[in-house]
Amino acid sequence: MMPRDTNAHGTIFGGHILSLIDQAGAIGAHELGAGKVVTVAMREVVFKEPVYVGDLVSCYSEVVKTGRSSITVRVQVVAQSPSNPGRRVDVTSAEVVYVQVDDRGHSVPLPEPVAQGERG
Repeated sequence: MMPRDTNAHGTIFGGHILSLIDQAGAIGAHELGAGKVVTVAMREVVFKEPVYVGDLVSCYSEVVKTGRSSITVRVQVVAQSPSNPGRRVDVTSAEVVYVQVDDRGHSVPLPEPVAQGERG
């Protein structure tokens, strides 16, 4: 993480972490075959540990549910300090709901294999 991402306390701004969660979840939705998606909800975000400048942050996503036009993705955020590379800290996690939309922003059904929950 970079100094420009800090808050008044010198740790990484929570809004920056939320942005990483949103991006990681969208990648998970696209890997499943969804087209253009928008974020409609972010659930149960609890910041357990701070992230510091220089930490390596990793986001892991897993699709947990699909609907007619929606995909719910669970994202876990983990931090690792360069000074202690063997120690991984669980920073936060969240469920993010995305909806596939057309060019006008209207929801559209997911491709059939995605809507049926198939993962390949």
